[in-house]
Amino acid sequence: MGKARQFNLLMVRDDGSRVLRLSVPGWSVVVVAGALAVTILGLAFIYPDYVTLRHQRGALSALSARLHAQQVLLDASESRMREIRGEIDSWRALHTKIWEPFGPEAGPNRRETGIGGGSPTKASEGDRAAVKEEMDRLLGVVKDEGESIRSLERFLGRASRVLASLPSRWPVRGPVNSDFGQRRSPWAPNSEFHSGIDIGAPIGTAVRAPAPGVVVFAGQHPEYGVTLIIDHGNETKSLYGHLSRLNVAMDQRIQRGDTVAFTGNTGRSSGPHLHYEIQVKGQPVNPHSYIWEDSGEAVAKASAR
Repeated sequence: MGKARQFNLLMVRDDGSRVLRLSVPGWSVVVVAGALAVTILGLAFIYPDYVTLRHQRGALSALSARLHAQQVLLDASESRMREIRGEIDSWRALHTKIWEPFGPEAGPNRRETGIGGGSPTKASEGDRAAVKEEMDRLLGVVKDEGESIRSLERFLGRASRVLASLPSRWPVRGPVNSDFGQRRSPWAPNSEFHSGIDIGAPIGTAVRAPAPGVVVFAGQHPEYGVTLIIDHGNETKSLYGHLSRLNVAMDQRIQRGDTVAFTGNTGRSSGPHLHYEIQVKGQPVNPHSYIWEDSGEAVAKASAR
């Protein structure tokens, strides 16, 4: 056999003197060179995957941040939708309160639209679909409520003439000495039904029309003395008794706020005041039900009774 090949590694100084000599077997050099070649070749195959993984890691981080932002947006949307549902519920309560006095047939026929849903916990396709579905339901409810408002607007437009004709103001200012309903008679020990309210006022105080209308009676009455009756339409009339004098005549058309008479103490009266009465279809009703205007002392007096 031939002698095994060796590689000598000689280290010398700058001046040429030898420092170290190292003999390395040839096979070890081959092994090292082969290992280095395999390593380089392996890195050449692995490096593209490494680059891909780094890119995917960056993309995953960006996607996580985007998902977090979407989750925050979904949570904010759900919170806002809860506020909208609360506001819509308040609309419904207000509509019900407005329509209630006119009876169940007066309001529009409405289809109740159920709304609701849980709070999203993950920014997934299902959550986005749920939010879209909730928004569609809210849109349907808002449309229904909008139609209710438009129906109310149309109804009030038709009723505005009736509302404007109601005797809703006080004819004079002053304390209510005797209210509507049963009372102790000032002329006998028995109780009696009082068909109006007695408003205390000095003789000569201006009596102003609480609503537009036409004078249908202006003259003497056996009980109320100088008396005035105004027809406001819709089978509603107002009566003013114990006047000192009139400021209008029969069949005269008057407007709200016109001075129609002056207070006095005529007829069956125990002192200066105005007997004010409202009649609907010929029957006396409580004037307080029609008076919307505050009257200071008169309202306080009436509330204390």
